[in-house]
Amino acid sequence: MIGKFEANKDLIQELTSSGARRIGNIAGIITGTVAEVAREIGEWVTDAIEMNEAAAAARRDAADVPETGERLPGDPDAGHPEADRPSGVVDADPAGPDVVDADVVDADVVDAGTADPGSYGKRDR
Repeated sequence: MIGKFEANKDLIQELTSSGARRIGNIAGIITGTVAEVAREIGEWVTDAIEMNEAAAAARRDAADVPETGERLPGDPDAGHPEADRPSGVVDADPAGPDVVDADVVDADVVDAGTADPGSYGKRDR
């Protein structure tokens, strides 16, 4: 049989050990939560930056178009009367000097973090 002193020592030792484990678990939960909140805030700020850049690009594009409806020299439809003509109406000579035979390429905008997650860390979208 153990004495009163040793029983109290064992009780204090077990309570201390249990408390340390619980505090460690709570700290892990808090750490994980703070990390998730920081990631969400970072992605929200990134979205805001991208929206701001898109708005600025839209403003630049809008500034390039005259309000009179005239086409600018760099406009792909500039100098093409067909652009204002209803569909189905064609000139007698569709291969006239204003027609350029070229392929149209659609460019996709790719987020660098999505295209190469290794360079920015693992993304879980």
